[in-house]
Amino acid sequence: MIREFSSLALAVFATLFAVTLTTQLIRLLGQAATGKVLSESVLALLGFAALNYLPVLLSLTLFISVLMALSRSYRDSEMVIWFCSGQSLLAWLRPVMAFALPIIVLIALLSLFLSPWAIGMSEAYRKQMDNRDDIARVAPGVFREAGGAERVFFVEAIDGDESNVQNVFIAQMVRDTLSVMVSQRGYREASETGDRFVVLLHGRRYDGTPGLPDYKVMDFEQYSIRMESKGAPAAQASTKALSTLSLIQDLSMANQAELLWRIGLPLSAFTLALLAVPLSFVNPRASRSISLVFALLIYMVYSNLVSIAQAWVLQGRLGFAVGWWVVHAGMFCILVILLWRRLRIGPLLRFHK
Repeated sequence: MIREFSSLALAVFATLFAVTLTTQLIRLLGQAATGKVLSESVLALLGFAALNYLPVLLSLTLFISVLMALSRSYRDSEMVIWFCSGQSLLAWLRPVMAFALPIIVLIALLSLFLSPWAIGMSEAYRKQMDNRDDIARVAPGVFREAGGAERVFFVEAIDGDESNVQNVFIAQMVRDTLSVMVSQRGYREASETGDRFVVLLHGRRYDGTPGLPDYKVMDFEQYSIRMESKGAPAAQASTKALSTLSLIQDLSMANQAELLWRIGLPLSAFTLALLAVPLSFVNPRASRSISLVFALLIYMVYSNLVSIAQAWVLQGRLGFAVGWWVVHAGMFCILVILLWRRLRIGPLLRFHK
């Protein structure tokens, strides 16, 4: 059974992981196309996102793998032979736990340590990109606001490396005066003092007040515009990026809510692995997909209840001392009830036999 659990887990995890990576890749490529992220940072951000989603993916993989393996035993009448030979449904708990415990430990390590680190690195990457000067974040073919929405850039194409661009359009407001500059080529350069400039070549500048006809036109061979680099933001790292030790040291409501979520992932994985045992029952006379739909519905309700408990702790409506265990205790009670109902199947099968 452990071999069957493992083979199913590999297939399920590969599918879920591929779907997650594809979704995140599409989102990051869209952000790179609009200049929100740098194209060379897409793979790094994709890797950090994968580490962040791994605990949830592993928990869902564990639940589906055990559920599918035991459901197959019901469909192939192996459970009938199992019960008629005097074995109980509780005997399945040992191989299920032998398979689940290493995965639960891995989920705990990812949730408590690696996922916060990945989120912190992702936020650091994004802050580093936000601190770049305006022209460095311009994407070809996209109008982009800069300088507090007082300047708009447009670059038609990039020639060679990213420092050389073609067909540049820049519009900016200076004391209620609109200044529009167009040029055939442009490039970036840095002065000896460290100031950064964008240099426009072979272009024209239009200055005037919108709504008035008195515009000034000036042709130029070379025009330099000083670019301001954004200072480092004063905002601190988000709660999701804080280490677990930092959350414990500062037990604010936001930190308690995040700590509840991190602790809840391995606890929910443990409960879901056990829940899969009674939920795997398949009635041969009913549709095979009913039990799977019901099991996935329970998973969604369980996950949403944990999220609600986290939100209530964040809002101060529920104490952390109660919030971190109350949902899991409720699901464990449901597990006991389902096991008690399924344990009656064995004696009934032996009676009919």
